[in-house]
Amino acid sequence: MRKTRTRGIALVVGTAASALALAACSPTSGSTPEPTDAMETPIGGYSVDLAAAGCPSTIRIATDWFPEAEHGHLFQLVGPGYTFENTSEYSTTGPLYFDGKPTGVNISIVSGGSARSDFLQPDGMLYLSNEDFLLGYVGNDEAVVHSTSAPTVGIFAPLEKDPQMLMWDPSVLTDVHSIADLGKAGTSVNVFPGGYYIDYFLHEGILKPEQIDTTYDGSPGKFIASGGTIAQQGFASAEPYQYEHVFEDWMKPVDYELINDAGYPKYAAVVSTKPEYISEYADCFKALVPILQQAEVDYYADPSGANSIIIEAVENYATFWTYTPELAEYSVATQLEKGLVGNGPDDIVGNVDVDRVQALIDAATAIYKDDQEKAIRTDLTPADLFDDQFIDPSIGF
Repeated sequence: MRKTRTRGIALVVGTAASALALAACSPTSGSTPEPTDAMETPIGGYSVDLAAAGCPSTIRIATDWFPEAEHGHLFQLVGPGYTFENTSEYSTTGPLYFDGKPTGVNISIVSGGSARSDFLQPDGMLYLSNEDFLLGYVGNDEAVVHSTSAPTVGIFAPLEKDPQMLMWDPSVLTDVHSIADLGKAGTSVNVFPGGYYIDYFLHEGILKPEQIDTTYDGSPGKFIASGGTIAQQGFASAEPYQYEHVFEDWMKPVDYELINDAGYPKYAAVVSTKPEYISEYADCFKALVPILQQAEVDYYADPSGANSIIIEAVENYATFWTYTPELAEYSVATQLEKGLVGNGPDDIVGNVDVDRVQALIDAATAIYKDDQEKAIRTDLTPADLFDDQFIDPSIGF
């Protein structure tokens, strides 16, 4: 398995370094607390008054999947009295807390993408007229491909590297040590259809069209049935643990390479908004983005409270998706060890490397510029995809 630089955690010098105090509660499904619930909590004052900053009474954020540790910075902000919805949508809603105090508004974390019955991605959810989303997770490759149909601008990047990887059985594919080696070996690669990173590997000649099997459905069945003769997509922060410790028909290690380490410079799950909201909610974002930055640092310093809400949410949603404390712990440790989270090219958390964003724009434009169906913008710049004006440069790991 390839080695990457290990990142440690240090508390930040900046706004409110203490972890959030998340009280235990008995949730009910379907009811949403009023903003006054947070405002009347008798613990004294606000740490930050997001209501006064012009934020909506409930800040609705669309994620790209069911709750998991990669969403920890959001669940770190969920205060006492949170509730779950599992009928019209899968969501967790509660008063938005920061530094142990209410902020005068609620947060609602809504599972999008394949967690929705219509499979709508978070950028598309931002454009739903009846669901009032302020923010959504958008990979910057998605931002390029949907730059005409559903344009978005990122304001906070919680992940330094995309957890997406391709994995294989090292005991069977003994000559494979990278995604490029999979291409040379001609190994079948089982993936979800429509992956832009796969288009990149095909365009660059790293993989070949005849290798790509787009019948992956999220189940381990096909990989296990192959006896390790195929490769498969997954998250480095999840599947390696599951295959070694959970899936009883396998129970041995897999090897993998991150798509970022194989040359695809994607920022995943960037907290993004509609372009017109940048000015409309500028005061809100100026107050909110530093809170997101600090929540990221606080979560990885002590993820236990947020993880308990994540696990509770998954249990209440009662879908095929399951999440255990052990998997959450593995995910956090792996994200830190492999550099999936951390500071950017400086000492700041949540900003982006402009050159890396430009490299992604160049790669995606080369692939899709003649695709009439996608009709992407071919004049994009990094500033079109990410606006760093709300980032607090004093906050970092």
